[in-house]
Amino acid sequence: MSKVFTTEITSDQLPSDNPLHQRLLKAYVAVEDYIIGDVLEVGCGEGRGIELVMKKAKSYTAIDKIKEVIDKLKIKYPEGKFLSGNIPPFDTLESNSFDTVISFQVIEHIQDDAFFLKEINRVLKPGGKAYLTTPNRVMSLTRNPWHIREYTSDELLSLAQKYFPKATMKGIAGDEKVMAYYERNKKSVEKIARLDFLNLQKRLPAGLYKIPYELLNRWNRNKLKEADDKLVSAITHENYPVTDQASKALDLFLFVQK
Repeated sequence: MSKVFTTEITSDQLPSDNPLHQRLLKAYVAVEDYIIGDVLEVGCGEGRGIELVMKKAKSYTAIDKIKEVIDKLKIKYPEGKFLSGNIPPFDTLESNSFDTVISFQVIEHIQDDAFFLKEINRVLKPGGKAYLTTPNRVMSLTRNPWHIREYTSDELLSLAQKYFPKATMKGIAGDEKVMAYYERNKKSVEKIARLDFLNLQKRLPAGLYKIPYELLNRWNRNKLKEADDKLVSAITHENYPVTDQASKALDLFLFVQK
């Protein structure tokens, strides 16, 4: 199955992407014990955690906007149901039809995040649960032009509580290995930012800013790998613990129930 590579769609094959791939994989590992019944994944991407989820699900449905990827996932996982389309709304999905909904690193890309959460609520069965991750804005190192917005833990929890009677905020943190990589990354990004004399990071429209962002981000990841390949390659999902201290985590990990 061919891959769609950008620094935003983190690769499970490029060695320099390993710390980010493992961070994204952690959400699937962490949610494994919570998966029950009929499952919907909103924004499945290239299927990073599908096999983990399918092992626990009665049925698995996924929706993503990239039709090419969805078509390939249909072939790879014929036992699943795969839909392509822009979201929200979830037009083809019936109300009260899923026991579990997962959506990892998606809500930051959604223009109408309130409608997105309303739709998750709509398709969940009464008592059904959903699990979402998204970057913690206070830990982000630079503007990401792929994101409509990012959240603090309080902001996301407050938003979720408008649409779900039960909402809990956790986080995905990093141990010493991960934070060593994070600090090196932070220093490197700060050096690059000092060269942005025209403040293009903030001034350029997102569509234009994606070009230098992608080039510099890929260059930076490769540079970090060359500087300390042992650290980059040694990081696994086990180096990303789930924490109750969401405000200090790398990613926010939202638990909600209908």
